[in-house]
Amino acid sequence: MIDADDDAPKKFMKIFVFFACFCGYSMKMKPGVADLERYDWLAAEIGRHDTAYYTLARPTISDFEYDRLYRELRDFEERFPDCRRPDSPTLRVGAPPLTEFRQVAHRQRMESLDNTYSFAELGEFFTRVQKGLGGGPVSYMVEPKVDGVAVSARYERGALTLGLTRGDGSRGDDITENLKTIRQLPLTVTGAPEVLEVRGEVYLTHSAFARLNQEREEQGLDLFANARNATAGTLKLLDSREVAKRRLSLVVYAVGEVAGLEFASQEEVLARLSAFGFNVPEWHARAADGEEVLTAIGVLEKLRKNFAYPTDGAVVKVSEFSARAELGSTAKAPRWAVAYKFAPERAETRLKGVTFQVGRTGVITPVAELETVQLSGTKVSRATLHNFHEIQRKDIRLGDIVLVEKAGEIIPAVVGVNLERRDFMVEPIEPPQLCPCCGSADLTWDGVFYKCVNPDCAAQINRRLAHFAHRGAMDIEGLGEASVALLMREGLIKRLDDIYRLKAGQLAGLERMGEKSARNLITGIEASKRQPLWRLIFGLGIDQVGSGLARKLEKRFGSLERLAAATREELEAVDDVGEKVAESVGQYFARPESRRLLAALKELGVSAEAASADSETALGGKIFVITGTLSKPRAYFEERIRALGGEVSGSVGKKTSYLLAGAGGGAKL
Repeated sequence: MIDADDDAPKKFMKIFVFFACFCGYSMKMKPGVADLERYDWLAAEIGRHDTAYYTLARPTISDFEYDRLYRELRDFEERFPDCRRPDSPTLRVGAPPLTEFRQVAHRQRMESLDNTYSFAELGEFFTRVQKGLGGGPVSYMVEPKVDGVAVSARYERGALTLGLTRGDGSRGDDITENLKTIRQLPLTVTGAPEVLEVRGEVYLTHSAFARLNQEREEQGLDLFANARNATAGTLKLLDSREVAKRRLSLVVYAVGEVAGLEFASQEEVLARLSAFGFNVPEWHARAADGEEVLTAIGVLEKLRKNFAYPTDGAVVKVSEFSARAELGSTAKAPRWAVAYKFAPERAETRLKGVTFQVGRTGVITPVAELETVQLSGTKVSRATLHNFHEIQRKDIRLGDIVLVEKAGEIIPAVVGVNLERRDFMVEPIEPPQLCPCCGSADLTWDGVFYKCVNPDCAAQINRRLAHFAHRGAMDIEGLGEASVALLMREGLIKRLDDIYRLKAGQLAGLERMGEKSARNLITGIEASKRQPLWRLIFGLGIDQVGSGLARKLEKRFGSLERLAAATREELEAVDDVGEKVAESVGQYFARPESRRLLAALKELGVSAEAASADSETALGGKIFVITGTLSKPRAYFEERIRALGGEVSGSVGKKTSYLLAGAGGGAKL
C-alpha cells in the first residue's frame, strides 16, 4: 500500500501541500496561495530561530516575538490540519502515545567504546594503533564524552525518517517520535545527501534535570538518581508528548550509513554536520600524537565543569577514515577509538542521621542526613543510602566520615566509609521498627529491602492512586500526586475505588480547584472507565507488571476476573512471566483488599474486559511493515493495525503481508 499523501518529492512540497489542502477541503474553506506562502515562511522562519536558539545558543528575536510567530503557525494548522508540513515545528510537542516500540535493525552496526581509566592504558591504546597501521603517522580527535544515551537519526532525501536507540548494537528501538521533540535535531536537512545517518548522544542539561526532579518532588514522585537515568527513562516513554515536556537535548558526533557524500576525517564530519544544522560538540581538539591527546584531555577536564551538561570522560578517535578502515573493530568495539573516563568526584563529610522514605510498593528507602559539603559546585546535605543491604555491606554507621560521590547526580550517594577516621562513638544504623509514614509494625524484610505491607499506609496509597491515574495507565488528566494528596487530606478518597465515587460538587472550591476544573476531572474519571483492559491491569500497580506485560496478560486472559483466577502454571505460560512474576501476580489477587477492589470497580462501572474479539479480527494473521514518512505519525497506523488484529514488524520477510510506505521508503520499499 502506498500512502498517497507522501509520494511527492520534497522539492515539490508546496505544490503537494496545496493539492492536499484542495482535496481535503473541497467542500470547506480552503487556504489561498498567499496563505500557503505565509505558512511556508512561518515554518521556515521558526525553524531558523530554533536553530539559532537551541543549536547555536544565539537567539535573534525575543521570546514574545517567537511565541507570536508560533501561535500564528499553530492557528493556521488548526484551521487547515491537512496542510501541516511533515517538518512543521509544531511536531516538536509530541504525537499520540505508542502502544510499544518496534525493533529495527541498524544498517551499520552501532558499536560501543572500550573504556580506559588511566594514562598508562591510553598509552597502550596508542601503541596498538601504531602497530595496526604499521607505524605510519596518525592524528586523533579528542571530544567530550557526554553522559547520555546513544541514538541514531536517519535522513532520506533530507527528511528525518527514523530514529533508533543503540539497543544491542544490531537492533534498536524505534524512537522517532520521541527524537522529533528535541529542538537541536533538524526535521529536514537542506543540501543533505540521498541518505544521511547521524549518531550522537541524547542528554538532559543540568538545569533541565534539576527542573525535572523539582517537579517530581512537588508531585511526590521518586527522584531520578542522575541525568543519564532520567534521559534513558524519558526515551522509553511511549507518549512523546510527555517526552517533549522534559526538554531533552542532543549532540551529534558521528555518521553511520551515508549515500551520496564521503568523509575523509573526523574534522570533516564535525564541520559538515555543523553546516547541516546539527549540534556538534562545543569543544573538540585535534591531536597530532599521543602526547597532544593527553594535553587535550587535561584541558577538557578543567573546561567540562563549565559545560551545561554532564560529562564523564573524553572520547579519543583516530581522525582519518582510511586509518579507521585499516584498524577495523573487535566483536563489539572499534579499534580506532577509546573512552577515557574521569574519576568521579567525591567528598568526605560526617553522617549525622538517617531518615526514611516510603515508596508506592511499600519499600522503605534510607536517606543520609549529612554535614553540608561542597561537591561538584553544589552544596550537598542529603544522599541516598540505597537500601539496608548496602548499609550492612559497606558497614556504614551513624557518626562516620563517609565518602559521597556525585558523578553528575543531583541526589548523591554514600559510596563508602573512611575507616581511618572512624570514632569509637559511632553507632549502627537500625532499621525502623514502625513504618515512618503510617506507624504500622507490619514490616517485612526480603534480604535487601524493608517493606511496609499495611494496605492503608498513606504514602503508598498516595503513590498508588497517582500511578493508577497516570497518563501511561488510566490516563486521568488532573489527578497527579499533588491532587491525590489534596483529596486525601480532605477525606474524599481513602482507597483506589473512591476515585469513582467523587462528585463535581465535592471538588469545586477546593484549593486550586474551580468549577471548570472539577467538571473536567469528573469527565476524565468517567472516560477512564472505558480504558483498555491492559491499562487497568498496569494501573493496579502489581509488583513487576509493567505496561508491556499488562498487554500480554490482557491478550492471554481477556478479563480481570480470569486473570485474578489464573493458576501459577497458567501465568508462567505467558511470555515474559517467570516464577517471580507469577508469584507476585498470584499474591496480589490473593489479598482480600484486592478482591474487594475488583468487586468495587465492577460495581462502579469500570470495564474489566478486553475489547470484543469480533472487532479485532479484520486484519487477524496479517503482518505489516511500515516505512517512510506518512501523512500521520507512524504510531497512528501501528495502533490502527493492532486494533484490527494485525501485527507490526520492523523488517520485511517471508511472512510480511503488506508494506505501508510513505516518502523515503528506502530499501524496504
